[in-house]
Amino acid sequence: MREVYIIGLGMTRFGELWAQSLRDLFAEAALGAIKDSTMVHIDSVYIGAMSPGLFVGQEHIASLMSDYAGFNGVPATHIESACASGGLAFRQAYIEVASGLSDVVMAGGVEKMNDGADATYALASAADQEYEAFHGVTFPGLYAMMARAHMHHHGTTREQLAEVAVKNHLHGTKNPRAQFKMTVSIDQVINATPVAEPLGLLDCSPVTDGAAAVILATKEIAQKSGKPLVKVKASAHATDQIALHSRKDLSSLPAVGTAAQKAYKEANIKPEDLDLIEIHDCFTIAELIVMEELQVVKRGQSGPAVSAGFSRFDGQLPINISGGLKSKGHPVGATGVAQIIEIVEQLRNEAGERQIANARLGMAQNMGGSGGSCVIHILEGES
Repeated sequence: MREVYIIGLGMTRFGELWAQSLRDLFAEAALGAIKDSTMVHIDSVYIGAMSPGLFVGQEHIASLMSDYAGFNGVPATHIESACASGGLAFRQAYIEVASGLSDVVMAGGVEKMNDGADATYALASAADQEYEAFHGVTFPGLYAMMARAHMHHHGTTREQLAEVAVKNHLHGTKNPRAQFKMTVSIDQVINATPVAEPLGLLDCSPVTDGAAAVILATKEIAQKSGKPLVKVKASAHATDQIALHSRKDLSSLPAVGTAAQKAYKEANIKPEDLDLIEIHDCFTIAELIVMEELQVVKRGQSGPAVSAGFSRFDGQLPINISGGLKSKGHPVGATGVAQIIEIVEQLRNEAGERQIANARLGMAQNMGGSGGSCVIHILEGES
């Protein structure tokens, strides 16, 4: 397998982007990545999108997006793995370059969630339709059950859940592309409109429009690009039972743990070697459980760690410096690629106000549904 590097980044602002269509968003991100990379040709394109057919009534988006981004004739593939679609699109692009099939490949992600579709219904299609969605359970309901189980098993408090939202919103104030650039307090999170007890509105990621794209290439091409070198050090993927009730422990996410162990082994590093992580915090409880599955804290200790400042900008291991899904926004197909962009900008020393000093190793963890799939990448900045 060949070494693979990231040489181009493009991303829209995240939010309720009423004036831009699905194709507009992807074209903006794709052309931004091409401009950043200075490349004049692309061998192949992978596009992550969860449910464009349900959100905007558009399928066959590989053809549509390649057309409007100016890639006519270039092979393009639509990738779907629920909210992990973007991360999996990146993994497929990585595999294509690493295998030698292509030298320059784009990985993009896009979702247009605010055009009037029933977002709750569309998102629920990533759950088990027969045993979960049919009976009325939604993703807030599933993650609320996970939160209750974590509280029961480990003594996690409502305040500790709220601290995740407080931290990520604080980080998001420094991200110019974030959907919600405002701070929140623990009291505001706890007293927000109830959604699925114990989770309230401010424990949940928002409904978001947006797109992101990156360009991957061989080491030889990366060295000629003039960009700071950022290498894909590991790429790992795992799945689990889709229905929450099928799992032995509702307070764990086995697919995350499995993918993490694969990634650490491939990168030949330990959790403590990481300088920052972008975690899939679709709900506040998700960030706490993922921290434990990644083994950056011991099982049951994520709540106290977050409350102690462990994962803040100036903490022991900064997590979700971008603002995470909670503040930056969560256009589900684009999220995994946006996480990669945040890590690359940090490793390039291009993150502005939110720059982590001397960042060298970063992880992006992207997850589908209630943990039915997980994609993890470890990136390394080279001097």
